[in-house]
Amino acid sequence: MKPHKWLYSLLLPLVLFSLSAPAAEAPADKKTLERGRYLIVAGGCNDCHTPGYPESDGKTPQAEWLTGSVVGFQGPWGTSYPVNLRLAVQNQSEAQWLARVRQPMRPPMPWFNLRAMTDADLVAMYRFIRGMGPAGEPAPAAAAPGVAVTTPYIEFVPKNLPKQARR
Repeated sequence: MKPHKWLYSLLLPLVLFSLSAPAAEAPADKKTLERGRYLIVAGGCNDCHTPGYPESDGKTPQAEWLTGSVVGFQGPWGTSYPVNLRLAVQNQSEAQWLARVRQPMRPPMPWFNLRAMTDADLVAMYRFIRGMGPAGEPAPAAAAPGVAVTTPYIEFVPKNLPKQARR
């Protein structure tokens, strides 16, 4: 018995889609989530990415973590804002996360610290953040140098540096 041509026309797109779809990511186990949480706390991610975290001495409820901030950091690069990581990771695969966090970012984000971390640690952070689920609103877009902003900001410009400390 010969299969009908119409059957092939139905099955071919499904097969092609399944071959092109990214592989399912492994579910996050408890140990990985605990490691991710630890790295978020010890790495100081909440200091900028969680509103009010430093002011509360780190006692901000976990449900409010990593939702970005409207308080910017202003310096020679313009004004940058801590991204809402809870929203950002929802549209990223682990591979996209690994590539992104190792790329240069605007100050004061210490992206070079992330670049130095192991894949396993960065994946643990990703899985912890993603497991928290989406929350909050996107942070404001960065503003170029000299562009006035209406949000609060921290001026991030050193004053009176000795010449040997300037770069």
